[in-house]
Amino acid sequence: MAVRQELDEAKVEAFMEKALGDLSGTMTVGLCHVGDRLGLFGDLAERGPASSREVADRLDLNERYVREWLRGLTAAGYLEEPEPGRFTLPAEHAPALADEAGPMFLGGVYQMLPAALAPYERLAEAFRNGGGVRQSDYPDILWDGMSRFTGSWFESVMVDDWLSTFPHVVEKLERGVDVADVGCGAGRALIVLAKAFPRSRFTGFDNFPGQVERARANAERAGVADRVTFTTVDAAQGLPGRYDLVTTFDVIHDSADPKGLLAAIRAAVRDDGDYLMLEINCEDRPQDNVGPVASMFYGFSVFYCMTTSLADGGAALGTCGMPEAVVRDLCTEAGFNEVTRSTADDPFNVLYDVRP
Repeated sequence: MAVRQELDEAKVEAFMEKALGDLSGTMTVGLCHVGDRLGLFGDLAERGPASSREVADRLDLNERYVREWLRGLTAAGYLEEPEPGRFTLPAEHAPALADEAGPMFLGGVYQMLPAALAPYERLAEAFRNGGGVRQSDYPDILWDGMSRFTGSWFESVMVDDWLSTFPHVVEKLERGVDVADVGCGAGRALIVLAKAFPRSRFTGFDNFPGQVERARANAERAGVADRVTFTTVDAAQGLPGRYDLVTTFDVIHDSADPKGLLAAIRAAVRDDGDYLMLEINCEDRPQDNVGPVASMFYGFSVFYCMTTSLADGGAALGTCGMPEAVVRDLCTEAGFNEVTRSTADDPFNVLYDVRP
């Protein structure tokens, strides 16, 4: 006969408060996606305090929906109502909500989340029967959101913060070298590098044709298509050539075959070259990955990173599957001899310089 456990009512109430807070946060994220997609945050940031009618008229939206959106995000603490019926976006909130060019911008994440949840039934089936959700099962807004999210990092911190900690790599890029980016996605990283280092030549590889097409279009719009090319390749099967610099940006933990991919990268890096690996900033011991950032990472893992790897029968390392100890072990196994961790301070990512 089971013994009835006495509950600590204070702990029950504390957890209920947390659970309700998380539910509120979920609704807030949905409202933020609406605000980002329809330009509501940008309007308030640019034009200042306004009534729901003023915002609706300026953006040609339905006033009743705008009013409810304004009140919902005011209740959440994202907006303020300094006088009845007039709403404002605090200046301190604008970097996260309205400044797309800045390193704190979250609009891309807000766009990604509903897209990541779209193949929910397929994911539930995978929980029961194994397998996973394929990249092609997600709507296009996932890739657009991913590009916007990572693009803000690339454009604001890559050269001045991340690369600056490896001056010998910067010197090579300034001199002019051959660069390959594996898992290039929509090409934002290579476009930033091509603009910063016009003497170097860049090739992006991705195994998802839709991303390659987006990357080509982005390079054309950026005016760097003469020095940046993109190709659909399963890089784990080998790269077509050797390079002075190979890069991956949050790619290895997603890979179906991380060991094979790293071995292919080692074969493609010239003996005096470098491999720059950007990976998730997580702890070596899984039990130490706790708190809001870690829970966000694990959520992305379940809804995208881990499941897309499992869809191809892969290793499914997951978002937190490449802490420093694993990075060093896998790189050594692939034939690299030296791994140096960047000193750049970033709560989300770590850049490694890996050398033969």
